Amino acid sequence: MKSAYDCVVIGAGPAGGSAASITAEAGLETLLIERERVPRFHIGESLMPETFWPLQRLGLNDRVRGAGWQVKKSVQFVTHRGTESAPFFFRQHDDRDCSDTWQVERSEFDKMLFDRAAELGADCYDETRVTDVRFDGEGKAIGVVVKDRHGQSREIDSKVVIDASGQQSLIANKLGLKEVNPDLKKAAIWGYYRDAVRGDGDNAGATIILQTESQQSWFWFIPLSRGITSIGCVADNDYLLKGRGTPEQVYAEELDRCPGLKSRLENATRLGGLKTAKEFSYMTKQHAGEGWVLIGDAFGFIDPVYSSGVYFALEMGVKAGDSVVQGIRENNLSGDKLAEWAEDFKEGAMWVRKLVHAFYTKEFSIGRFMKEHPEHRGTLTDVLIGRVFNEAAGKMFDDMEKSIEKAKTMMAS
Repeated sequence: MKSAYDCVVIGAGPAGGSAASITAEAGLETLLIERERVPRFHIGESLMPETFWPLQRLGLNDRVRGAGWQVKKSVQFVTHRGTESAPFFFRQHDDRDCSDTWQVERSEFDKMLFDRAAELGADCYDETRVTDVRFDGEGKAIGVVVKDRHGQSREIDSKVVIDASGQQSLIANKLGLKEVNPDLKKAAIWGYYRDAVRGDGDNAGATIILQTESQQSWFWFIPLSRGITSIGCVADNDYLLKGRGTPEQVYAEELDRCPGLKSRLENATRLGGLKTAKEFSYMTKQHAGEGWVLIGDAFGFIDPVYSSGVYFALEMGVKAGDSVVQGIRENNLSGDKLAEWAEDFKEGAMWVRKLVHAFYTKEFSIGRFMKEHPEHRGTLTDVLIGRVFNEAAGKMFDDMEKSIEKAKTMMAS
C-alpha cells in the first residue's frame, strides 16, 4: 500500500467496486479498501434489469451471464388474501437482452467487482479498516487513516475520497449529514430455503413480493441458484423487533399470516438460522464536498421492496467515478464537480421512492391500479426495470395518488 493515491475508495460493495474500476481504468492511482475479508456475505441478491448498463461499462456482462446465477425475467405481487398478480415480464415491455437480469449470490458478485477493479489497476485490500477520513482546516478531505489486518495504523494521502462504506456512512456520520425518513424505519428477518415452490417457465426466477394478512409486513421471495431461495420478512422496526420474542418466533408468526407463502414452503427445508437487519430509509443532505463524494448506501438508502439498491449503487459508482476522473483532469475537486450527477440521480430515484410509499399505503393495490389505468402498465414496468432517469413516470404517479385517495375515501365510508 502506497502512502498517497489520487483516489481512495472506502468499501468494496457494488458502489465502491464500480467506482474504483472507473478511476483505475482512467489511469488514476486508486486504492480500494474493504473492512471484511473478500468474499463476504451480504444481503441484496435481486438485481434490476437496468444493471445491464453499468455492468456493460465495467466489462462484466459476459462474466455475470456465465456465473450460473438464476436468471430473473419478471416480478410478481401477491396480496394479503393470497391473490397473485399477473407477472410483470420485462421482455414483454422491451425484447432486448438488457431486459433479463439475475438473482445473484452477493459474496460472488461483489468479489467479481473487487477483482475487476484490481484487473484495471486499483490497489485492492480487504480486511483493512478505514478508521477516519482526514480533513484539513478548511474542510477539504485530504486522505484517510487505515488499520490493516495486522492492527497497524497509518495515514494515506489522497486527492479524493469516495465514501462507499454502506450504512456505516463514515463521512455522513462524521459530518452529521444523515436524515432518516421517519415513515420508513423498517427491519428485516430472513433466511434461506431449499426446494421452495417457484413460478413456472420464464416466471421461475421472479422476485415475488407477498403481503401478510394484516398488511403490517411483507415477504420477499428471491429464487437463487442451486435450488435455494432467499425469503425475508420486512415491517416497521418497532412492530417486528420490539416486545414480541425472538426473531425465530416473530418470523414464524408472520409466515403463518402470509397465505401466499405458506403453500410455497410446504416441502421446503430451511438452511441454517435466521438473520436480522435494520433497514432505515435515509438520505444525506450534502452528497459531496471539497475532495470527497458519497455513493451507494453512504449516499442514501430507500427500501428493499423493489430491489433498487444494487442497481443504484452501480450507477452511482460509475457516475461518481467519471466525475472524479474529470475533476482531477480539470483540477476541480469541488463538491459541485464531484456530485454533478447527484441531483439528476435523485430525481430518477424519486420515482422508486414514490412507489415504495404507495406500497406501504394499505389502501393501495397494484392490481387495482392496473385495472383502473391499464395505460400505465408500461410505465410501471419501466420503474420495476429501473428505467427511471426520465420524466415519463410523473403522470402515472399523479393518477396513482388519485387512486389511493379514492380508495381511502371508499374505506372511510
